Amino acid sequence: MVTAELFNRFPDPVSMSNAEVAEVENLIRSTGFFRNKAKNLIGCATALVTLHSGEVPRQMSSLVALPGVGRKTANVVLGNAFDVPGMVVDTHVGRIAGRLGWTTASTAEGVEKQLCKLLPAERWTQAAHVLIFHGRQCCRAQTAWCSACPVVDRCPQVGVGRQK
Repeated sequence: MVTAELFNRFPDPVSMSNAEVAEVENLIRSTGFFRNKAKNLIGCATALVTLHSGEVPRQMSSLVALPGVGRKTANVVLGNAFDVPGMVVDTHVGRIAGRLGWTTASTAEGVEKQLCKLLPAERWTQAAHVLIFHGRQCCRAQTAWCSACPVVDRCPQVGVGRQK
């Protein structure tokens, strides 16, 4: 919701690297944690300009070295911007993978490693999108809607949470 105005005001890494923190904070205030995010956006843009000639790198190690970029964000960028397979693990993916018995890991990186072993690399990006969608729409943390679930017959934890 904020990206259109943000990118209109700061269309490239050079302009973002020269931004005033207060202006970026104001543009992204509705996202939560806006102060930290504003510093990271400016820091990331500055690193892109100084270390990568203003271009977003295509390697995990280079992406996670940028301010504010962790494995989840790096996998989103790799998979969606560069068509490089990446298994995005957010709270939805971790929860659903655990409920379906696909992972026993307790960390996002552990879940990522276990899911990557289950699927061929060319399916990682889309699988993450599907799991995130399923977690938002059906298999929610507190209100798992098992009665509406398209994979309920394969779920070892039918009925977790309150059903609606």
